[in-house]
Amino acid sequence: MSQERPWFASYPAGVPHEIDVEEYPSIVAVLQSSLEKYRDRPAFSNMGKSLTYAEVDHYSKQFAAYLLGELKLKKGDRVAIMMPNCLQYPIATFGILRAGLTVVNTNPMYTPRELRHQLVDSGASAILVLDNFGKTVQDVVADTQVKQVITTGLGDMVGFPKGNIINFVLKYVKKMVPDYDIPGAIRFRNALTLGQMHALPHVEIGPEDIAFLQYTGGTTGVAKGAMLTHRNLVANMQQSSAWIGQNAKMGEEVIVTALPLYHIFALTANGLVFMKFGGHNYLITNPRDMPGFVKELSKIPFTAITGVNTLFNGLLNTPGFDKIDFSRLHLTLGGGMAVQRAVAERWKQVTGVTLVEAYGLTETSPAACINPMDLADYNGAIGLPISSTDACVKDEDNKTLGVDEVGELCIKGPQVMKGYWQRPEETAKVLDSEGWLHTGDMAKMDENGFFYIVDRKKDMILVSGFNVYPNEVEDVIALMPGVLEVAAVGVPDDKSGEAVKVVIVKKDPNLTAEQVKAHARENLTGYKQPKFVEFRTELPKTNVGKILRRELRDQPPA
Repeated sequence: MSQERPWFASYPAGVPHEIDVEEYPSIVAVLQSSLEKYRDRPAFSNMGKSLTYAEVDHYSKQFAAYLLGELKLKKGDRVAIMMPNCLQYPIATFGILRAGLTVVNTNPMYTPRELRHQLVDSGASAILVLDNFGKTVQDVVADTQVKQVITTGLGDMVGFPKGNIINFVLKYVKKMVPDYDIPGAIRFRNALTLGQMHALPHVEIGPEDIAFLQYTGGTTGVAKGAMLTHRNLVANMQQSSAWIGQNAKMGEEVIVTALPLYHIFALTANGLVFMKFGGHNYLITNPRDMPGFVKELSKIPFTAITGVNTLFNGLLNTPGFDKIDFSRLHLTLGGGMAVQRAVAERWKQVTGVTLVEAYGLTETSPAACINPMDLADYNGAIGLPISSTDACVKDEDNKTLGVDEVGELCIKGPQVMKGYWQRPEETAKVLDSEGWLHTGDMAKMDENGFFYIVDRKKDMILVSGFNVYPNEVEDVIALMPGVLEVAAVGVPDDKSGEAVKVVIVKKDPNLTAEQVKAHARENLTGYKQPKFVEFRTELPKTNVGKILRRELRDQPPA
C-alpha cells in the first residue's frame, strides 16, 4: 500500500493515514458538539465585540427558526449570503445549515451581472445582504426567484452605542452605503426577533445533503456551483483537524480570519475547523486597510493565521508589523495561490514561524495537500496528500505517471464535491468514472510523496488567490462595439501574484484604454478587471482560429 502511496512515510508523527468520515453525520452535528463543549468561550470577535459559543448557538437558532417558521423554506432550499467578514456571517451560515438549507456564498463585490447569474443559477429563495451592497441586490432581485431580502448594517451585532456609530459613519461620513430601496426587505435583527416566536423543528440532516453551493469560475467563463455536501465538509474538517490538531490546543486557539468567509479556504480552515477546536475567530472586515489590520493584530493574542501570499506580503511591508508580539503564534497556513519563497523566508525571519503551504480547490472543500506542520523551512512543495486522500499525476491518456514526471494532478477522497449544480456535462469533464477529480493543474511528485505544481491551469489567471477565467473577462470586453477581438491573459504582478491584461484588436480606431477599463468596472468585480490594456493589429491564433493565449503571455508587447 505505502509503495503506491509514498507520502505516508513522510507523514508527521501522530497523523493517521485515514480519518473517520462517519463520526459526525453533518456539519450541524460538529457544531452542536462544540456549542455544548465550549459554551462560555468566545467564538467570534469583530470590531471590538465578541460573541460566545452560547450566543452563536442562540442567534443561529433564531435565524434558523425564522427561515423555516416565518419564510416557510423547505429542506434543501438555497439562501444566499452577501457580506464581508462580520458577526452576522457565522450566525447566518450556521442558522441556514441548522435549518437543513443550503448556503450560497456570494462575493459582495459582485457587479449586478455577476450577482444575477448566481442567484438565478442557484435558484436562491432568500438573500442576506450588507447595506453597503444593497443597491446591487436592488438592481437584480426582480429577475430572480428571491422571495425575501434580509438587510443588515455592519454595526448591527456590535451593540449600542458603538454599532450605531459604525453604521452612521459608514453611511454619512465615509459614504460607503449607497441609497437603495427593496420593497418588503426585512432587517436582520427583526428576522432574529421573529425567529424567537417559532420553535425550531428537528430537521434530519444527512451526509449527502448539500451544505454549500460554492461558486467557482469555469473554463467556460460561467461561474458554476460546486455542490459541497455535509459529508464533504465534515471529511475536510476531520482531515484538517488530524493534520493540524497535533499542535493545536482545544479551546485555546485564537485565529485571525482576514480572508473572506465566502471564500472556501477561510470558510473551512477558519470558520469550520477552528469552530470544531473551540477556537476564537477574529474576523477582519477589511484586510485591505493594512495599517488598520496591523493595528488590530497588535491587540490580538493570536496563535494562528491563514492567508494568501499577497496578504502575508502586504503585512510584511506594513510599518509596525515587525513590532507585533508573535510569541503565541504557532500556525501560519498559506493557500489559495502559490506562496513565493521570498515571502515565506521573510515571514519566518520576522515571526519565527514557518509559513506552511497548502493546496486545495473549491471542488475539494478545499484541502487536498498540506505540508507537514513541523516543516523547518519553506520547501516549494504544495505538500502531501492529507489523510484519506489519494493523489496522482496522469498524462493525456489518463495513464498514471511515475516519480518526477509532469502531468495533470488528480485528487480522490471524501472531500471531493458531488458535482456542479445542474451541470452534468461540466461535472463529467472533471470527475471521471473512478472518482478522480482532474484539477487542470500540472504537477509532479517526488520520491517522498511531496507534490509540486509546475504549471497552472493552462489559461486561468490567479489574482490574490481568486480565480479569474479569461473567457469571462473576454465576454465582457467583447460587448463593447469598438472591440473586434480580445484576449485576456495573466501577467506577473508584485502585489497580487498576477494581474489581468487584455489584448485588443480595435473595430473603432478611437477606442481608448480608459474606456475599456471603465466598461470593465461596470461589469466585473475588482480583481477581474484588466490592469493593463494593450492594442494590437492582430492576435496570434492556431490554424483552427483559436487564440493562442500562451503566446500572448510569452510575447513582449508588439
